[in-house]
Amino acid sequence: MSSTKKLILVIGATGAQGIAVIDKLLEPAADGSPSPYAVRALTRDPSSRRAKQLAEKGVELVKGAFDDLPSVLAALQGVWGVWNNTDGFTVGEVKEIFSGIRIFELAKQVKTVRHYVWSNLDYSFKKGGYNPAYRVEHYDGKGRVAEWMQAQPSIVSDDGMSWSVVTSGPYMEMLEFPMFGPIGKRPDGTYVFASPVQDGHVPMVTGEKAEFLRQALDEWFDNWLRADYPAANERAFGDGSTTWRQNFTGFWAQFRDDVITRDFEWLRKVNPDGYTLESWMRAKDYRGSKPEPVLKNVEDDKGVRLNRERVSQLLGVAEKKDGGAHRL
Repeated sequence: MSSTKKLILVIGATGAQGIAVIDKLLEPAADGSPSPYAVRALTRDPSSRRAKQLAEKGVELVKGAFDDLPSVLAALQGVWGVWNNTDGFTVGEVKEIFSGIRIFELAKQVKTVRHYVWSNLDYSFKKGGYNPAYRVEHYDGKGRVAEWMQAQPSIVSDDGMSWSVVTSGPYMEMLEFPMFGPIGKRPDGTYVFASPVQDGHVPMVTGEKAEFLRQALDEWFDNWLRADYPAANERAFGDGSTTWRQNFTGFWAQFRDDVITRDFEWLRKVNPDGYTLESWMRAKDYRGSKPEPVLKNVEDDKGVRLNRERVSQLLGVAEKKDGGAHRL
């Protein structure tokens, strides 16, 4: 690794966002010169498929986890920048909040970090006036950390640490599996999308023949198996923690009622070359679901699964007798 390159630690490196961030960090500059960055990835399993793919790109792999703070401190040594995208779906809201705060503190502690980026989501509960209808565990945990960070100094200098918060949302790539994408295809070739978003704003558009099923929340949850399992997959079933159903009841409510909005005029000024939904679909030749999931929890089969029997009834097609339920 060249000592002239700025070393960036990416936490959440094997996830959908982490992989995209790493690819961008390693991309040559606009003038064709090599990237000024080298990347270190924190990963629980360096032998996993995704981790091995990162290693093939020249990424340094470090074994650890974001809630294993000694491993994070070790990974921070000599680092110039940090991109931190913690996974609330793994450990739950409480651990994510504590880990988010402590990792920021550790980045200040090591003295070498000059730019720290927190990958954020909206504090939906607060934006919704603390109405429990808008409690979304995997959003609120990140949003609370972001608010705490705003009380910390951000020093732009050669010997201090500045910080940034990047607030994202559902990935366009989520249109490639049934959470946002089609739950299947009718015999006549019509792609069928289903959600409880009602008149809210999560656009679902395709150039193929398509149909939108306007479902109530309970109807939509019937499309899935394991909906009453914990949202954080390391929690035990029945331990009283937030379930997937509870979490995504608030998730859909925040979009249904337009609790979350974005200033697209400002975003276009900041990133004029960024995708619109239409340009992304055209660039990726989007045609509905694809077999390889973008989210790691889905790939590892740790979350919900599509209820194939239920979906077959909605689509009017015969169910395949291959186990009864699988991801489309």
